[in-house]
Amino acid sequence: MPGREERETWDKSRRQLAGLPVIRQSVAGIDLGSEQHWVCAATLDRSGREVARFGATTVELLRMAEWLKARQVESVAMESTGVYWIAPHEVLEAQGLQVLLVDTRQLAQVPGRDKKSDPTDCEWIQRLHSCGLLRGSFRPEEAVCMLRTLVRDKANLVAESGDWLRRMQKSLDQMNVRVHRAVSEIDGATGMAILRAIAGGERDAQKLAKFRDARCSKSEQEIAEQLSGHWREDHLFSLQQALQMYDAVRERIAAYEKEILRKLGDMERAKPPQPSAPPLHNANKARMIKQRGQEAKRQALYRMSGVDMTHIDAIGVETVEVVLSEYGCDLSRFPTENEFVSHATLAPRVPKSGGKPVKKKKRNSASTRVAGALRMAALSLRHSQTALGAYYRRMAQRRGADIAVFATARKLATLIYRLLRWGQPYVDEGAAAYENRYRQHRIGRLAATVKELGYQLIPLPA
Repeated sequence: MPGREERETWDKSRRQLAGLPVIRQSVAGIDLGSEQHWVCAATLDRSGREVARFGATTVELLRMAEWLKARQVESVAMESTGVYWIAPHEVLEAQGLQVLLVDTRQLAQVPGRDKKSDPTDCEWIQRLHSCGLLRGSFRPEEAVCMLRTLVRDKANLVAESGDWLRRMQKSLDQMNVRVHRAVSEIDGATGMAILRAIAGGERDAQKLAKFRDARCSKSEQEIAEQLSGHWREDHLFSLQQALQMYDAVRERIAAYEKEILRKLGDMERAKPPQPSAPPLHNANKARMIKQRGQEAKRQALYRMSGVDMTHIDAIGVETVEVVLSEYGCDLSRFPTENEFVSHATLAPRVPKSGGKPVKKKKRNSASTRVAGALRMAALSLRHSQTALGAYYRRMAQRRGADIAVFATARKLATLIYRLLRWGQPYVDEGAAAYENRYRQHRIGRLAATVKELGYQLIPLPA
């Protein structure tokens, strides 16, 4: 690790790259590494550039910030290299510097680069930044990034709880205790009550069936028929341990939920349009949100963003949480809805080479979290008697279920953009109105085609 006095300052009269006009001089470029960072900035008299080396510790990062501010640097560009960029980005941003996080593919597309090395890399980044050739990746404000960390960690815990739930079901299957046949969900009220009773030592199927919730569709006798097993010792022990792990994970999830609500409270708008979110028009949706205990979070998300995205069909509280934690409330970085949809990886694309389609490469972007949430929301519209539901079914009939999910998720993304960016409310016209509009559009296309062929389209008498 380089010490305080080990910084290397290169000759101020280093060779300049010719042919690129300089637009901004008060910028710097950083080449990041695991143990050291190379920084290039203009000299104080702006006659040349100098390169310095700093360590990766927090003390060295603060010294880097002072070095940059001493040279009156306003903006810093760095590559998004692994996780090495996170600490320098946060430290420099906290010191009041504008930080541009650049995709490495942008740098590779600009010709004229010299032989690759750490000092020349930071010079190349600084040069391109000074010429205005770099475009920063989207990164929301600090408060949204902190919320995003909490939401992502909670999502990992939710996935982990699902894994322990599957292990409990495996132990039950091995003992031929068919809880998943007795109830629709083993993590529901009846299912968990039966699991806890089994883990506590109860083996009588009739007594286990008495834990039936009044809302269950099956009778106690029908449930009891599925709950007789051979109760092998090793499977019972595995079930008990999995249940304890599941409870521990759920406890941590509850802690994250509490912290997310606190963070949303800190991010509330000074003057929201209304003190609370307006009631939902969909009574079933409102009832499900209250049953899941998500009404408080719905209100907090409304006070943070100023709009209620749950009014959009298929968009639930968890989907709103993912969208706002990934993008925040300000979508001005995306001038058009097409750019937002593209960043969310929901824009249809057909890569071609020589006029022929080529195999698509798998996208790897953090924004796919939003795309995944919107796909799940789109999937819930299969039987919805709304315009979005009719659109999903029409696309599934024409192009297949996979494309219908993708296309409907894209439509949901455009509705979210319009609501967040322009405040345009969502109004459901209903499935019947959508089908009638689609029918009229289809008749218009048929009439145009028939007219081109020299015929006339005449409707049959009713």
